[in-house]
Parts: sequence; C-alpha cells; structure tokens
Amino acid sequence: MSFSPVCRALSLSAAPLALAFSSFVAPALAQPQAAPVAEVTTQLPRVAVPSHYAIRMAPDAANLKFSAEAQIDIALSTATNAITLNAADLAISSATIAMGKGKPVSGTIATDAAAQTVTVTFPKSLKPGNYKLAFAYTGVINTQANGLFALDYTDGAGASKRALFTQFEAPDARRFVPSWDEPSYKATFDLSVVVPKGQMAVSNMPIASSVAQKDGTSLVTFGTSPKMSTYLLFLGMGELERMTTKSGPTELGVITGKGNVAKAQLALDAAAQILPYYNDYFGVPFPLPKLDNVAGPGQSQFFSAMENWGAIFTFERALLVDPKSTSEASKRRVYEIVAHETAHQWFGNLVTMAWWDDLWLNEGFASWMATKVTDVMQPEWETLLTRVDGREQAMSLDAYVTTHPVVQHVKTVEEANQAFDAITYEKGEAVITMLENFAGADTWRDGIRAYMKKHAYGNTVTTDLWSAVEAAGAKGLSTIAHDFTSQPGIPLVKVDSAQCVNGTTRLALSQSEFSRDAKEAKDNSPLSWHVPVKAQVLGGAEQSVILQGKATIELQGCGPYVINKGQAGYYRTLYPADNVSALASDFTKLASIDQKGVLADNWQLGLGGYQPMARSLDLVDAVPATASTAILTALPDYLAAAHEMFEGDAPSQQRLLAYASAKLTPILTRIGMDVKEGEGAQTALLRQSLIATLGDMGDAAVVAEAQRRYAALATNPAALDGPMKFVWLRIVARNADQPTWDNMRKMANAAPTALEKSQLFSLLGRAKDEKLATQALNLAMTNEPGKTTSADIISSVADEHSALAVDFALAHLDDYLALIDSSARNRAIGRLGAGSADIAMADKLAAYAEANLSADARKTTDRVIAAVRARAAARTRLKPEVLAWLDGKASAPKAVSARANKTRK
Repeated sequence: MSFSPVCRALSLSAAPLALAFSSFVAPALAQPQAAPVAEVTTQLPRVAVPSHYAIRMAPDAANLKFSAEAQIDIALSTATNAITLNAADLAISSATIAMGKGKPVSGTIATDAAAQTVTVTFPKSLKPGNYKLAFAYTGVINTQANGLFALDYTDGAGASKRALFTQFEAPDARRFVPSWDEPSYKATFDLSVVVPKGQMAVSNMPIASSVAQKDGTSLVTFGTSPKMSTYLLFLGMGELERMTTKSGPTELGVITGKGNVAKAQLALDAAAQILPYYNDYFGVPFPLPKLDNVAGPGQSQFFSAMENWGAIFTFERALLVDPKSTSEASKRRVYEIVAHETAHQWFGNLVTMAWWDDLWLNEGFASWMATKVTDVMQPEWETLLTRVDGREQAMSLDAYVTTHPVVQHVKTVEEANQAFDAITYEKGEAVITMLENFAGADTWRDGIRAYMKKHAYGNTVTTDLWSAVEAAGAKGLSTIAHDFTSQPGIPLVKVDSAQCVNGTTRLALSQSEFSRDAKEAKDNSPLSWHVPVKAQVLGGAEQSVILQGKATIELQGCGPYVINKGQAGYYRTLYPADNVSALASDFTKLASIDQKGVLADNWQLGLGGYQPMARSLDLVDAVPATASTAILTALPDYLAAAHEMFEGDAPSQQRLLAYASAKLTPILTRIGMDVKEGEGAQTALLRQSLIATLGDMGDAAVVAEAQRRYAALATNPAALDGPMKFVWLRIVARNADQPTWDNMRKMANAAPTALEKSQLFSLLGRAKDEKLATQALNLAMTNEPGKTTSADIISSVADEHSALAVDFALAHLDDYLALIDSSARNRAIGRLGAGSADIAMADKLAAYAEANLSADARKTTDRVIAAVRARAAARTRLKPEVLAWLDGKASAPKAVSARANKTRK
C-alpha cells in the first residue's frame, strides 16, 4: 500500500474503454482452486470457500449511498444450516442459496456489527457441495478512504465535482460486498456498475461491455478478474480521462480528473520503464491485460497509494507533477510510488500472504524492489543511499520496548489496521537488503523466481520465501532470516578492541542490543541474533563473519575501519572513540553510503547514551563542504535535530542557528537559491534541504528571501512558480502574521487546482504564532478546506504546537475522528502528539488510551508514549552536553577556520 513512450490522451466516458479489450486474456499460469489451509488464521468458520463473486452495484453519489446485488459461488465442505461471512455497514434485505438449477432457498439474516459479520441461517441443513449464495443489500458511501468513498473537488472551471473510489485494505471489502474478506480466501470477480452519463468507470480489468440504459446511465461490466483476495478489488468512477501506452502485451494507463492527465506523464513513463524489468526479474510476466495508475483528489492521513491488481489507486499529491509547483523530491516520490505499487502486482497480488501476520511479505518486499528498480533506471539519483534512511525509520520504532517483530501475530481487525508501520515496511526492506547481500544477487533472484512460479495465485507464509531462496543456493539464510523476523529489536555490534600488527587489523567483536528506553535491561540481558557482519579497513579488502555473541575478524591494512561496510546489515555499530575520530578525519574516503550510515549510527548512539554526544557532533562537524551532494543533503537534518532539542529555549536555539548558518550558508551560496543549467542531479534536493532547514530554524537571510519572493506575488502571480514554490511558501506560512495568514487563506480558496488548494490550506497550520495556529484548527472544523484536507491542517499544527493540536482534537473528538479514515482513527490522536518531548503529553496520551482504546487498538499510541518519554529524558541529559560542545567550538574559532581553509584548498 502506502510508489518517452508515445501516448495518446483521451477524454473517456465509460463506453470507449470497452474497445480496448473484450475479455480477460488468460494468464500464463494456472489458477489453482485449493481451499485455504486449516492452519491459517481466520475469524470465520471454515465451512465454506468462495470461488467467484458476481456483483452489480448502483451508486447514489449525491446521497452517499449505494444499492447492490451479489451472487457468490461457494463450496461447502461440511453439512451446515448456517453460513457466516464478513459484512460491515451493509443493510442486507435478502439472502438466498441454491444448488445447481435448484430453487433458491431464503435464509434468515443476523448481523454482528462488532465482529463485522453476517450469518445466514437456512431452514434445513445444507449438504456438502457447490452452491450459489445471493444477497441484495444497500451500503454507505464514506467521505474518508474506507470501503466505497467519495472525494469532492473543484474542477478547473470552478465547478463542484464528486468522484467515487474504493479502498479495501486491510479489512474493508466487507463494506462493499458481503464476502470472505480475508486474504487466504481468493476468488475471481465479475463487477458491473451503473455509471452516470459523462462519467468513466475503472476497475481491475478492462471493460467487457457497456450497455446504455433508458435513464441515460450505462451498465458497465468489467472482465472477469484473476483469482485474488478481496482487498485487491477496485472501482473508481467520475469525470475522468485516461492516457495510455503499451509495454509488450500490456496496456499501461494513467487516469485522472479531466484536465489533469498530462500531469501524470511521469507516472506513465515510470510504469513503462519498470514493468519490463519486473517481468524479467520475477520470471513471471504481468498476467493482466492492463495496468492503470488512478489518481484521486484529496488525501488520507495514513496512506498515499494502494496496489489494487491492475488498477493502482494513488492520491493526486503523490502521482501528479505540476511544473509550476512540484519539487524534485516529490517527483522522485512519484517514481518510487509507481515502483512500489507495481512490485505489489507480484509480491502481494499474484502471491499473497496467507494472513496479516506476514504483511511484511507484501510491504517490505515492495519497498525493497522499488529501491532496486529505481536505482537501475535512474542511477543519477543514487537511490540506494535511501536505504539508510529507511533503516533509520525502522529503528526509530524498533529501539523501544513497544516494538514488535517483523512477523507479528495479528488476531483482530484493529491489529491488522495497526500493522502498517515502519517495522513492516522499512525494517522489512532492510532485512531483505541484508539477506540478498548474504545470498548474493543472482541466488536471491533465482529463489524469488522459483517462489513466484510455485505459489502464483496462492498464499504463503514467510518460511516459504526462505525455503525458496535456500533451495536456490543460499545455505544458512533461514537461520539469519528467522532471527531478524521472528524477534524484535536492533542488534548492537561493539568493537571491544582493535589491534594492528604487521599490516593486519584484528578486531574483537561482541553483540548486545540497542535501546532508547531500556538500555540497562538490554545491556544485562540482550536478545541474540546471527548477524552477518562485513568490515573493511579503508582501502583494504572486505571481510565477513556471522556474529553471534563474540567473534574476531582480521582485516587487511591499518587505519580507520568501518563495520557494516555497504550498510546492508540491520544493526548499529559502536566503535572506540579513536576510530570515530579517525573516520571523521578521513570522512570523504568512505563510500557515500558508509558516510551516511556512520553519521546515522553515531548520532543515535549519542542520543541513546552509548557514547558522549560530543563524539556524534564532532562527526557531523567533520562533514566538509566538499562532501558529495547526497551527503550534504542529509547534513541539515542533524543540525535541525540539535536545534529542536532546545525547544522553548530561544537563546540556546540562537546559538545552534548561528552554528548551522555558518556551516550551511556557504554551501547554499555555492549552489544558489535557483536552478542552474547543467547542475548535478542531486543539487535540487540539496537546495531544498538547505533552504527548508534554515527556514524552519529561522535563519534571517533565508526567511527574508522567502518573504521577498512571496511579496512579488502581488504583481506577478507566477513569481514563485517552480520546484521550490511550496518550500518558500512553507517558510512564509511558518513566519506569518495575521495579514499574511489571511492572504494565504485567500490564495487557497482561489487555487486553480484541487491539489494546490489542499496544499495551501495545509500550510495555514504551519504558523509559529499560536493565535494563528488556533485559527487554523478552527478553520479545519469547517467545510471550507474540504473533508480530506481538514485533518492535514490539524496535523500541520501538531508539528509546531503538539499540545495545542492534541487538546483541540480531544475537545472535538467525534468531529475530529470523522475526518480520519475509519481504519486509522485509533491511531490519530497518538500521532498528533508523536513529536512532543513533554512528559505531560505522554501522560495525556496514556489517559486518552486508557479511556478510549482497547488493548488491540492502542499499539501505535503506546509507541508514541514510549518515544515521548525517552525523548524527554534524553533532552534533559543531552542539552548540557550540546551546550558544552558549542562552548568548545566557540573557544577555537581559528582552528575551525584553518581546517575549513585547508579543506577548500
């Protein structure tokens, strides 16, 4: 869930799309019909298995409701007079069952709202065999992204429009059709929908027929889908247009609201690059006749895109590119999302986890694959460096006692909803990176190909993947994989001693466990892993060892050494102080990915109390202005983090700002505030990072430049057009006074596109001025911003004023939660307080969770509470260290200057 062909742009009603394909082209692989295995977790009785759904739906978009009929082919394995399946928010008026050509028998309907099930009881026991189970029912069209939902927007002509889409992962297909809404119950689908005149409908398969109705609507029927899980079914409809290209036999499309399809060109081009690579890598061609990327207006607070088979849904802000406002980082994010969701067409859709315990098989692999293909197709982006960022996101959760294993046991619907986190995605990607590195790229790929062919159209568990890769030649992989997926936490590899004799460096290594909130307990009783360690003396040969407990490793050469060479391992490394100093002195001799990894490791070790913070700061200070552009892009984040430690202490923040400005401004001066012809591929990201960070910290020159450029809008509406538009506007919004805030609100209401409107409204929540932040919160409770934008305004306020945002949301709890996807509501309040370092916030969230959340619904909030408490304790400990370090820098300005001059030479 969650990343130049010749094209033809078409404005399509429902009917013309039918010309593309008349029926489903049979996939190359057989579609087995085996029943779900008994060992798989289920919340339903294992007496019936569906094989096919035929659904006919008529929406009443104006009144936010729909009516539907569904006929389901099922096989009963045992005699029973009752059948239970999933249903939520559906009013079922009739249920019948028939065997063969026999007369349908009506059943008695009983719903269980809490369990999200419906049970149909029949007058007599049904013998084992094949049946058709039929329902007539009505349902709700939601205003947030769950089930069938509506997105309202204003088109380019200023007219109000409404489009409909579906979002079924994890357990929300049951809001659209009574169904066996669990991933192991795979079936084929026929979907028919009544489409208003002038609208287009899209689903997983091309349109098989479109029949005009007397009332001016069309009855659109899509081709039969392949065998798939219910959460992958998709429907979208509205005033849409489609642009296409071909990749082999597959028609690739992008679908947007009318007038926006040209902005999806990057997504279409990305799909055309990515699909052939995946066809080859997986060894199984994409089996559907078409693959669309569908853009919807608005947003969700909790996901950007969804991998529906053959019809990926993505919110506009994550798919469309507007040259007047889209940043370079956002363009790359579009490519990444297309790559991620396209990888799911195999890992998740063709082969699906048997139950939500193994969600990471979908998400971790798709994340890893997206990074891999992007690096191949866009090498100038240096995408592999982002694996360090992903690892750090995972470790930001995994360092607390509230973490969970990659493979986690999911018992309830709410636990499934809360499984979508950085452990599932980013730790999943990091572990796969490590395992591929251990197995070797070719062996790993051979194992993946065998896994795909063996399990196509079926369901798997994690051990199925390890077995396939081991069978391809990666002996010993299962042991490592089991350690890193079945238990939580982060290994800490410690260099206990280092000795160089006769040109060989001998390292004594030991293993512990890194923690942010239980250091003493983990030091005394750490978990144990088989850790694949790869090390190198700079310039020497790499050596590897599997560390469990203690080990020694001998490296060619003497001098600075790096553990986790290439940063493929999922662990932290604690070096002796002299090696950190040596790495700082020879920093640019490290490969870029090792520079990034060493910086991240040492920063977190300082935060966690494993080494003095001064050692971490010295390493940041040692990054020269001549470092690679990609490394310089990461540098401002560390300075911003140090600045944020002193929240509420203006004098100390000014000292840190002075240091940051002195270090970063020369870099910004060198590259300039505007794009230069011929600049490197990474320079745009560096510019954005520098300006955004200095602006957030309050650098006077950058803030003044932002305000100067903003003022130019009064006479030139295009004055800010370009990839930095919203970077500058965010700085203006952060420093806004009342007239500026009011004017930005007018800009939002007058914005020419729904996407720009939502972006501008969100900026209104960025104000440092608490009075303006309060106005933004009150605005969010009105209809002015739009239903899916209001929650983003409140989140924006929380970034600067977390206590204000949480108190406001609690005071308006029902109204606030109505702005959130129903599957994510239990996470919403906790996330508003996630950036706080105030113990009072932790206590407030704990009281909220105790009063409002069940045990299975409070996992996200408990993680936030743990992080807030640890952050508060760390800041108390670290602030004196940081100030002492600044004092040391201030007392030696000549030394700093001399080093800088030497570097420039």
